[in-house]
Amino acid sequence: MNPLPSIAAALRGLYSRLAPACRIWCAAAGRLARRLGWRGALLALAALPALLLLYALLLIPFTPAISDIRKAATEQPAQIMSADGKRLTEFKRSNRVWVELKDMAPHVIDALIATEDHRFREHFGLDWRRTASSALHTLGGDRQGGSTLTQQLARNLYPEEIGRAPTLTRKLKEAITALKIEAIYSKDEILETYLNTVPFLYNAYGIEMAARTYFDRSADGLDLLQGATLVGMLKGNSYYNPVLNPERALQRRNTVLAQMVKRGKLSPERYAALKARPLRLEFERQSESLGPAPHFAQQLRRWLIGWADRKGYNLYADGLVVHTTLDARLQAAANQAVARQGARLQSVADAGWRRSWNAQDPTVREIMRAAPDYQAARAEGLDDAQALKKLQADRAAMGRLREQKTRVQAGLLALDPRNGHVLAWVGSRGYEQDAFDHVQQARRQPGSTFKPFVYGEALRQGLSPDDKRQDREVEIDVGHGEIWRPRDGGAPSGRELSLREALAYSKNTITAQLVQEVGPAKVAKLARAMGVRQSKLEAVPSLALGTSPVTLREMVTAYGTIANGGSYIEPVFVTRIENRQGQLLEEFAPAQPEAVLDQRTAWELYDLMRGVVDRGTGRAIRSQYGIRADVAGKTGTTQDYADGWFILMHPQLVTGAWVGFNDSRITLRSEHWGQGAYSALPMVGELTARALRARIADPRAHFEEPDSGNWLSRLWRGAGDWLLGQWSGIWNDLAGLWEEWLQGSKPARAPSSEVPVRDALPELVPEELPAEEVISPPPLPTEPDPLQEKIDQILSNEAAPTAAPASP
Repeated sequence: MNPLPSIAAALRGLYSRLAPACRIWCAAAGRLARRLGWRGALLALAALPALLLLYALLLIPFTPAISDIRKAATEQPAQIMSADGKRLTEFKRSNRVWVELKDMAPHVIDALIATEDHRFREHFGLDWRRTASSALHTLGGDRQGGSTLTQQLARNLYPEEIGRAPTLTRKLKEAITALKIEAIYSKDEILETYLNTVPFLYNAYGIEMAARTYFDRSADGLDLLQGATLVGMLKGNSYYNPVLNPERALQRRNTVLAQMVKRGKLSPERYAALKARPLRLEFERQSESLGPAPHFAQQLRRWLIGWADRKGYNLYADGLVVHTTLDARLQAAANQAVARQGARLQSVADAGWRRSWNAQDPTVREIMRAAPDYQAARAEGLDDAQALKKLQADRAAMGRLREQKTRVQAGLLALDPRNGHVLAWVGSRGYEQDAFDHVQQARRQPGSTFKPFVYGEALRQGLSPDDKRQDREVEIDVGHGEIWRPRDGGAPSGRELSLREALAYSKNTITAQLVQEVGPAKVAKLARAMGVRQSKLEAVPSLALGTSPVTLREMVTAYGTIANGGSYIEPVFVTRIENRQGQLLEEFAPAQPEAVLDQRTAWELYDLMRGVVDRGTGRAIRSQYGIRADVAGKTGTTQDYADGWFILMHPQLVTGAWVGFNDSRITLRSEHWGQGAYSALPMVGELTARALRARIADPRAHFEEPDSGNWLSRLWRGAGDWLLGQWSGIWNDLAGLWEEWLQGSKPARAPSSEVPVRDALPELVPEELPAEEVISPPPLPTEPDPLQEKIDQILSNEAAPTAAPASP
């Protein structure tokens, strides 16, 4: 091929671009010569390159210090350890695995040098011929890069110090840094560092992760076509992305092969045979593993970044060993509990929505209108009905929408109330499917789990647990002509109930009376002091029934204040941090407790909530999970059964769970399963039972009544504790055998996690009391629920699902 025409064209373009500037420069030079004489003018023109050289010398102190460009190979990421000494995860700067040059396929190196810098072995960091050629092409209208591999490496390693703007200063810094790199490191070291640090999209850094991501193999197993494809991406990762732009990637791959022919690394015959072959990707995104507690790890990473910055450490390179409060055994149990109950509830949701997921359902219709397919149909000119009809006809799109919207979500958190240590943290049913943290980020109405703040304020103001209020209709003027009428599942009984009974059976009517007596503002103030400190609480009467959205972390922390004798402790993640040699860098003691409730009030509130577990809406903790320890808690269910809550307290362990959907318009479509006692309680019950069996929490621990005892009562309690410890194992075995007998003697159905209140206390509570509280539920049906019967039939044909820990 004759290169003269292209050279001539480039020169003509260069002349057309430079001619006006040359005329201006010549005129200026003539004027300068007339003023200074020709000798002075020549000296002035010669000063320009001298000034450029001086400017480059002045930039040297502002270029990166080349101490170790291969530090990524020796970086030691932070190791995250559990409280019981298990490695949870590590924090790396990027998703990279360093491989030596000898462990890379040779044709990858040949393709890289032939395409990006064919004189790499000859120059000293700058290729003057390539730079001049690039300048000529650029001035001729065909912009080309002139950077060597060493210059590209300098730009990749030090983007902040060198800069990104296409300016003279950046190019000079890049050139100086390349010269410094070449002066210290060998060509092979530069090549190895380049191929291990260059990005390849999809969180893949370096040739090893790129090979795994695009071709499901290691760097030493790449064939010629695969290596050429990856090298071709380096000109523009997004533009030549083989996943999204396969035609461009194929063309670029063949360009790389042609360059290898040109540089004698590939025969023309083999090139002719290879260029027609397809890409044949085996793409699989390589995600960073965050271990068994990914949401906890992400919260911890944010905190550690700030700590490392303040202390002058590199979180990703200095080999820090971070000892957390998380208990690996309890975390594994929490993952299993969420996976098991989540799968069970997903079956319920699927049965409830499968046949009714269509445009006739008002909720589905709203969701359809927000879907991209609907929006695209409207953009095509279709009206609302036509767009809905088109989307309804697309079964695949409707299936994807249903699967996305009706995926059951959950959050589970356990902490030690004595010191605020977070012991287990599950933010969703699967981090890969949903990274949104339903412990820390999600704010949902807590329903009746908020009622203890009302009763706590009432006790604080001097009321007694045995004070009584009438179960009657309540009307509260909330202003603007509106009347709030809180109701329970049935008509008020008209009976006098003690505060102890009212909380155990979650009576909305009595709670509404109490909040009027003590004041909504004081209830909100107490809730904030106890731990609900980030979410906004509306100081209105309905706050008593949990209408202000809060996070699960806030609620569990607040319940921890009760279990800690009325003292609030901020949750902590880390106990100590060491360097790679095991030397202590910093130790973290629990935060100083803040007294919120006096010990007597805290004990009375705890004692009230014992009734929820002993005979109220949380009775399944005793009857189904066989927990005989001193525990207290509260269930919660919100409007239309959108959210289910349960929080259980033990003097050494507080565990809370939330169940619902990311879209609060979606529900389980079941009054039975929608209650917190059936949706959230099983996760808490399973986790607490395992923690007690493993002695993570002492089953004999009691919340002692302040100033409550003489020596005789203490002796009696001690004897009871000893007997409980001796017989708790036998009791659990008997309870398990009883449950197995029950399951074998009658059809399997939804787990009976609590008995109706009417059966729990027939002598005090009339027939109208519901089995679970709801803010404003519809009346319970008098006829059998066909949907519930269908769900029970489905579940009876399935074995109870078991799942491995939900490690992403």
